[in-house]
Amino acid sequence: MRISSAASALPRNYYPQAVLVEAFRKYWGLKLDRFGVLERLHSATQVDGRYLALPLEAYPLSSWGEANNAWIEASMDLGQKAICRAMQQAGISAGDIGAFFFVSVTGISSPSIDARLINKMGLNRNMKRIPIFGLGCVAGAAGIARAADYVRAFPREAALLLSVELCSLTIQQDDLSVANLISSGLFADGAAAVVVAGDELEGADGPQIVATKSVFYPDTEYVMGWDISEKGFRIVLSRDVPDVVLRNLGRDVDGFLAEHGLNRSDIESWVLHTGGPKVLEATEAALELPRGALDISWECLRRTGNLSSASVLFVLEKVMDTRRPAKDTWGMLAAMGPGFCSELVLLRW
Repeated sequence: MRISSAASALPRNYYPQAVLVEAFRKYWGLKLDRFGVLERLHSATQVDGRYLALPLEAYPLSSWGEANNAWIEASMDLGQKAICRAMQQAGISAGDIGAFFFVSVTGISSPSIDARLINKMGLNRNMKRIPIFGLGCVAGAAGIARAADYVRAFPREAALLLSVELCSLTIQQDDLSVANLISSGLFADGAAAVVVAGDELEGADGPQIVATKSVFYPDTEYVMGWDISEKGFRIVLSRDVPDVVLRNLGRDVDGFLAEHGLNRSDIESWVLHTGGPKVLEATEAALELPRGALDISWECLRRTGNLSSASVLFVLEKVMDTRRPAKDTWGMLAAMGPGFCSELVLLRW
């Protein structure tokens, strides 16, 4: 089974970070006593600019319902673009897709976005649909792993993964917590689609998925997630996230690799979720990575911010398009997210 393609789609509304900071000055107004704190927090994210689902003047939205309706509309548009690009790159038809995995943590709908896109795009009516909500940042890697599980059982088929995250539609105007101030400078909007092909599907190209591993960390629900109320999604983002990474990631990666007779020195390419500067620094330290090993993750963070589940798929797309590793070398794709948990994918290029 192989990753045949990875393709992204971004909204047309792009704003440099300085423009967004000034917008938040007006957004919070007198509610924010010390505006310099917000400026410092946004600067610390090391994000140059971000794409938003809506034009800047459309924010703030009047209610959670309005925000969720905007999420549905933008998800349909970006999702279709990402899927079309991924299918074209993979050289497959709609009839080849046996399963459709949809992941998001920034909006909800029933029927889910995958069902709406089957109607809009005329996709295979016999596809198994697997919408997944709640995994957050880890869902891009987890979606690839679950797609691999599917095509292992059905090797003549392909599985489609779509991630759409529209973080700008979740920001709470009455939440002046440090967590919300940081997230307002870090998270952004985008979509990505991946095609995972079974071993018996002709024409499949891309890295082989050799194995996957899920690791759950008990009693860490407080680290990351949402508190959900009548106003929508309120960010939960603990300062402990980098510490959780430091304590667990190196050990878990080493254990996973050992199961396959490998160690960290065998891995020549790393496809890791962008997180934020502190998370990336903690990842580099936990894995004792050489300088430059996560350059693409840092580049994606600067260019688009943190796109939650879509981030690791943006990094994967960049690696496949511009810095594809040498044939037969080992790679690792990984992300961490609410639970708290990690998802590891061993690749052979």
